[in-house]
Amino acid sequence: MALLDTFLHTLEITLPVFAMVFIGLGLRRLGWIDATFINTASALVFRATLPTLIFLSIVRADLDTTLNPALLGFFAIATVASFLFCWLWSLRAVPPADRGVYVQGAFRGNCGIVGLALAASLYGDYGLSAGGLLLGVVIISYNTLSVIVLTTYQPGQAASWGRILGDILRNPLILAVVVAVPFAWSGLGLPDWLMTTGDYFASLTLPLALMCIGGTLSLSAMRSDRKLAISASVLKMITLPVLCTLAAWLAGFEGRELGLMFLFFASPTAAASFVMVKALGGNDRLAANIVALTTLMASVTVTIGVFVLRTAGVA
Repeated sequence: MALLDTFLHTLEITLPVFAMVFIGLGLRRLGWIDATFINTASALVFRATLPTLIFLSIVRADLDTTLNPALLGFFAIATVASFLFCWLWSLRAVPPADRGVYVQGAFRGNCGIVGLALAASLYGDYGLSAGGLLLGVVIISYNTLSVIVLTTYQPGQAASWGRILGDILRNPLILAVVVAVPFAWSGLGLPDWLMTTGDYFASLTLPLALMCIGGTLSLSAMRSDRKLAISASVLKMITLPVLCTLAAWLAGFEGRELGLMFLFFASPTAAASFVMVKALGGNDRLAANIVALTTLMASVTVTIGVFVLRTAGVA
């Protein structure tokens, strides 16, 4: 009976997140939302509501608890190791023309939306604040590594590292973390009315972002490049989360820290991977397929992963 209770509680954590994704998919198919709405809403989330959510969660946090250099360092190392693992795997399994797209799709997770939503659902304010700090590592490492592998396999394409650095420094999520951490350390408080207004605005973030993810999914597009897309998706949603979470546990992480890292490791491929492939002239159809497949798989694999960790009593 205890096992059943744990499973039902796990569903209560993961189902609301993925239900919003499928609601977005349904609304798009019904024609109630369109590409214009999705583009506008996604820009609003990225530029304003998500940075507000991260800022407020960090300002309210106990940084002695949430600011964990060991966790940030381990996640950075695990990300680089995952990237190299995927690249080595692609050398034997993927045609050269598609290797960059394959590797990026297999290691780059949607931590900023899906990972953060799951962290908030499972760990509440701690998940939001610690996850917000972890996003700083995610944004820098994912963007840098993605450009390296994509430009390696795209003839005639060269990365503008100055532009990449500028994009990272101007990233609203990075700026939210940079501003929030010293503000939280200072002990200064914001007026109650301003915090309440910020909460109203920030509360738009997760439902709006998750619906936009669902609205961008194209089930019909998954008919081609299935073999490579499935291979990359299995790497992203099963192999890497298992290996990285096991490594984190062996390194001594447990409880909320281990659970948070699992949710970030197990997040489906970020939609930004498609945007970057498109910009560099790669196989955008394969990139879109990986995003769609991993998002669909996540509702099952993340639920099973959280259930296993909770049953084992380590998260």
